[in-house]
Amino acid sequence: MRDAFRIGFPVFPDLTPLDFAGPWEVLTRLPGSACMIVAHDRAPVRAANGMTIMPTTTLSDCPPLDMVCVPGGPGHLAMMENEPLLAFLRAQAPGCRYVTAVCTGTLVLAAAGLLGGVKATTHWMSFERLAAFGAIPTKGRVVRDGRFITGGGVTAGIDFALEVATIIAGAELAKAIQLQIEYAPEPPYPGSPDRADPAVVAAQRERMAAYRGRMAEVDARVAERLAESADGRQAHAGAA
Repeated sequence: MRDAFRIGFPVFPDLTPLDFAGPWEVLTRLPGSACMIVAHDRAPVRAANGMTIMPTTTLSDCPPLDMVCVPGGPGHLAMMENEPLLAFLRAQAPGCRYVTAVCTGTLVLAAAGLLGGVKATTHWMSFERLAAFGAIPTKGRVVRDGRFITGGGVTAGIDFALEVATIIAGAELAKAIQLQIEYAPEPPYPGSPDRADPAVVAAQRERMAAYRGRMAEVDARVAERLAESADGRQAHAGAA
């Protein structure tokens, strides 16, 4: 029997710090949890906006996990085609009680072929991308489909982690953690595309046009690779 509930956070260059730090802040407060920062090696990882994160273990040295939580951020595009990380996720997922992601980390799980037929969410600007990988795009701050739990964009990681805490340890502990971190958001402006000023949403889409173009290029390559892998598995099964 494991002596702790092991939670692994894969980190990579250009991740969005709050995608990682929000869930980390909540889940490290769970009694009996052992949270690990997992990377390709132990070198410092430079997140988006300059934050540096120190890994505590590597993809090859990481023990079997009870939960994996993939953050998102601009660097998710490179990770969608990073075979060592994708192989790590595919190897860990079967033994995990929960396979999870926040923001565009969901697309990394999808690129690993783990979200076929699974209801999932992600950052609003990437929401429509999920269907290309067989996932079922589902609106929600937090979406659970069995052992798969995904959070929306960036700040949703805190909501996500509190829901995970509720599932693992019960509502009373989750409420206590929420109080400890004084999570009582009162934002000055609406922060979702369905409630924000349409002009602000349009301007944001325009500002991110080049980034969205890169998303489309990566998505096309990854979807083709997943389709080829599926065809190969079917051919192998037929031959057997």
